[in-house]
Amino acid sequence: MKDETTVPPRWSIAPFFIVDNVVTTANYYRDQLGFQYKRFWGDPPRFCMVHRNGIVIMLSQLSAQGVMRPNRLADPESDDAWDAYVWVDNADALHAEFLAKGVTIARGLCDQPYGCRDFDVEDCNGYRLCFGHDSERKSND
Repeated sequence: MKDETTVPPRWSIAPFFIVDNVVTTANYYRDQLGFQYKRFWGDPPRFCMVHRNGIVIMLSQLSAQGVMRPNRLADPESDDAWDAYVWVDNADALHAEFLAKGVTIARGLCDQPYGCRDFDVEDCNGYRLCFGHDSERKSND
């Protein structure tokens, strides 16, 4: 008999973005995208983890500058190479929040053939994040 009180294992993942300036980037994520951070590591700062609603994005500043490699650079003519897909409760509300803050919207809000309603933003380093929700979910889910 299965024990109903057993909590299944929880996994998560954190994208690791190489950036030229970790302080500037962390502040962008805080001020524009609504993330928070607790601290920087290194002296001078070289690493930070920004978080919002349970997701974490790691930001790392290497000694060498100009080595950032957003996925879209692998195929510059393609418009669908994200660096992270972030599942959210309400993509419409988040889209409105980002528009009000002047965030660069790389692709507007739309319903996708893969069953999600999503949009893309481009951060201050050119990394592309897609935020979306399941467009086929029932309102009582």
